[in-house]
Amino acid sequence: MSQGDIAALADAVRTGRVSAVELVAEAYSRIDEHDGVLNAVVARCDEVAEEAAAAVDAEVAAGRDPGPLAGVPVLVKDLEHVAGMVTTKGSLLLVDSPAAADHGTVPRRLMDAGAVIVGKTNLPEFATEGFTDNLVFGATGNPWRPEYSPGGSSGGSAAAVASGMVPIATATDGGGSIRIPAAFCGLVGIKPTHGVIGRWPAPDWIDMSTEGPFATSADDLDLLWRVLAGRVDGDPGSLPSVMLKDAGEGLPVRRVIVLDRFAADADLPDDVRAPFEDAVQRMSELVGVAVHRIRARDLCGTTDIDDDWFTIATAEHVARLGRNWVEQGLEQMHPAARGFMEWGLRIDVDQYLAARYRRFELVCSLDAMLGDDGVLLSPVNAASGWLADGRLNADQEPGMMPPDVFNTPYTNITGHPTLSLPAGITAIGIPFGLQVAGPRFRDGMLLELARRWEAQNPWPRVAPGYRTWAEALP
Repeated sequence: MSQGDIAALADAVRTGRVSAVELVAEAYSRIDEHDGVLNAVVARCDEVAEEAAAAVDAEVAAGRDPGPLAGVPVLVKDLEHVAGMVTTKGSLLLVDSPAAADHGTVPRRLMDAGAVIVGKTNLPEFATEGFTDNLVFGATGNPWRPEYSPGGSSGGSAAAVASGMVPIATATDGGGSIRIPAAFCGLVGIKPTHGVIGRWPAPDWIDMSTEGPFATSADDLDLLWRVLAGRVDGDPGSLPSVMLKDAGEGLPVRRVIVLDRFAADADLPDDVRAPFEDAVQRMSELVGVAVHRIRARDLCGTTDIDDDWFTIATAEHVARLGRNWVEQGLEQMHPAARGFMEWGLRIDVDQYLAARYRRFELVCSLDAMLGDDGVLLSPVNAASGWLADGRLNADQEPGMMPPDVFNTPYTNITGHPTLSLPAGITAIGIPFGLQVAGPRFRDGMLLELARRWEAQNPWPRVAPGYRTWAEALP
């Protein structure tokens, strides 16, 4: 098996070829060099990180193994708790909140594996949008073209990894927030089967959100998936160990289904269709299976996926924050977050429960279509890119993105594992992401497919003009 940059860095720390302190210093040097343009990093913890790195080096000196991520620098999305740091969620309403008392599940698992947290990354307010901008920290740029968005909501993390500022940055996905920025930044990412990575504290969108990794290579993606996977006390949907073993096993792909768009039977724009059709052809050749094309109605029937996703997500978010708190804080929110919350304030219990019940039909439809060995291909995004403030073009007003540009929410509703694979560059110079949905609990099949795809279709580890982390090794 080949080795990704993350494993190589950890091996170098364990064998004494480089120290964890040196890697942390390198990460801060790169942040100083690049973040002035990208605006991906919103908080640092230099002293704490240096102490944690020194502790890793002390473990190595004592002959002990710090873990599979020994000394590797990590940035944490500012939606997740890091002890001693404020979790702002990109909101003016939360900037004066007390610092977190403990780490969230994923930051804790990364630290337990030897990684060193060096700071936090930007996101849209409350992680509610597919671009990364807020009234606290401003907009994040895409390393490939800084005037364009890296996507969202994990856009700060994706920009930090794609620019080589850090080898690892955390991500969450409640409506595409791993896959959208992975696609636009040229990374490989996976939204795991829901329950593979146990969730604590409870997410804002109860059944649609999960944490998960993106990376610069398929090997690194697999490593991070294995570090993060596991049940947690308090999450009723987290999988027991026997099911996690099944989720990590690969299976051959025997069916390839192609769908242009989930939300509408509309044609793709030409600048998206061209790289998509090329990627479909390459995938068909890779697995040796002819493709079968469907339309949205074949999978969704008469259900409006975007409407159901917004109904569930907005209602649950308002309930989580508190109706009165939301109403009183609307004027201090970014226009996109305000529009999201106002939608949720209008949802009644009958609308909410009807959408929840329709989830069963949607899960059944995709289960039956994929079986145990099928994949569903689509573009991650039905647009080649959008500006850093969320506008599709300069003539628009910033605000909520039109939902039909996203192909991602369906598998948040159903819980199926879903990849974003780097699959070329669009006409505007931003990477194109191929979305691959697989059978539930067959994450391993997608991870193996990502490895095979990369072997046949290698992609740049970082955006042009930036340094990989392999270059940091002696």
